[in-house]
Amino acid sequence: MNESEIPIDIHTLKLQDWLISRRIVPKNVQQEIRDIHTKISNALQDMPSNEQLIKLLANTNINYYHVKEIIEILKQTEKDTKSVFGTYGSQRMKDWQEISRLYEKNAVYLAETAQIFVRNVNYEIPGVRKQMTKLEQQTDESQKRAHDLNKPETQLLAEHAALLEQLGVKGDNLHAEFIEVLAGLPKLYTKSLDDIAKVQPGIDLYAEVSGHKQPLPILSHLVEFGNTTVYQYIHKEAPLAVEEPPIRLNLSEGIVQKGEDNVVTEIDFGTDDNGGGTSSTVSAEIIDYGDFGSVDLQETDGANIDWGIESAPAAAVEINFDIPVEEYGIVVEGTGMDGGTAKGDQAYTLLDSPNYRDRFLDEIYELESFLRLRLYELKQLESSSDIMFSLMDNITTHDAESIKKILSSVEKIIQQTSDEQTRHLFQLKHSPKYANLLATKLQQMTKAVEKLRSTREALKRRAVELREQRQQLNPVLDELVAQTRVLQSHIEKDISKRYKNRMVNLMGGVN
Repeated sequence: MNESEIPIDIHTLKLQDWLISRRIVPKNVQQEIRDIHTKISNALQDMPSNEQLIKLLANTNINYYHVKEIIEILKQTEKDTKSVFGTYGSQRMKDWQEISRLYEKNAVYLAETAQIFVRNVNYEIPGVRKQMTKLEQQTDESQKRAHDLNKPETQLLAEHAALLEQLGVKGDNLHAEFIEVLAGLPKLYTKSLDDIAKVQPGIDLYAEVSGHKQPLPILSHLVEFGNTTVYQYIHKEAPLAVEEPPIRLNLSEGIVQKGEDNVVTEIDFGTDDNGGGTSSTVSAEIIDYGDFGSVDLQETDGANIDWGIESAPAAAVEINFDIPVEEYGIVVEGTGMDGGTAKGDQAYTLLDSPNYRDRFLDEIYELESFLRLRLYELKQLESSSDIMFSLMDNITTHDAESIKKILSSVEKIIQQTSDEQTRHLFQLKHSPKYANLLATKLQQMTKAVEKLRSTREALKRRAVELREQRQQLNPVLDELVAQTRVLQSHIEKDISKRYKNRMVNLMGGVN
């Protein structure tokens, strides 16, 4: 094979060492390149106004081939200074021709071209591609995170709507809506006790088995009289009037505060810490006694005090018992079954009183447990000959089917009296802080949804920005690849000329 047909393969990473080892460029070429760059910077300070030059000089990295293009442009702009001998009198042209000569001396231009080519292949192009890949990943991550936020937002909205539905409010004006729904609490109690009469057989069976005449007093009262007041349960008679404690909703926002004119001054008649007996918080020093403060009261016998009552002979006094008490404004409370006034905790109904509601739940769960145990015992009687179960068989008031019906009624009452809405409204009425807790929870849900939405919108905007940045890198990469290919072509052609036009392949270059 002819030597000219053997290609020269040079790896890109070893290109600069290859040029130095073949003595094409000197070892100290870097210093010469720096000196040339200094001259280029000085020459750029005085350039003619030309569109081609402006476009060319926009490239910050000016190399040997750019210098050649600048000289060709100056031949047109500085042609008036050309002499008959072909030389130019323009200092601009002289400066750039000097720079060109320094580049060609010792093949400095080839060393710089190889340096730029290696830097582009190993760093610049991979760096831009890596940045593009990173932007694509960030775009996908932003879109995925924005999509993933739909699930917690939907969940929060569902929980918010479910809580509002349980409370029976819309959430526009919580204070007014809470007061309105609390007015319907008695109806919920009444509805939950619709089947209360069906549990009477179970109560009777429990009394028969336990040996107690009235093992479940509250439950028996509810069966007989319904959801009456605690007063009627205690005193066995209905009250004439019911004064239920006012409802207090301690909402941190939206509460109309009373002015100073509505402040009620309370007097404490409790025990004084400094001594025995009772004392008032009103100091005697600020009590105005009027003119009596300066009167000198003489010690007198109690018999000599004039009380303004004319005495009359005892025989002349006559008492009339026929005068009606209504004439003197005296109201006598009824007696017997007429009852009195239910106040405080006794004004609540049995299901609405915190204390008696817990006792009711204890009794209804106790009855449920008994019925379940009795049902289990009846099932064992069919397949067991144990003496204990045989003794229990003597109590045959109800069979398994009837107990199942009673148990179903008990479970229905438990479910209705302990459902979410009833529990929320009960706590709302009897716990002043519970209203604020509910309002805070609803507000936190709303703020969480708003935050999720704002975060999702921010992620979407971020994804758009990242996509735009990625697209802006396309022309940068294309220009860098095109420049690198041109440099590769110049290097291959230059080395080929030095080795009898043999084919030169720069391995690891731009694909």
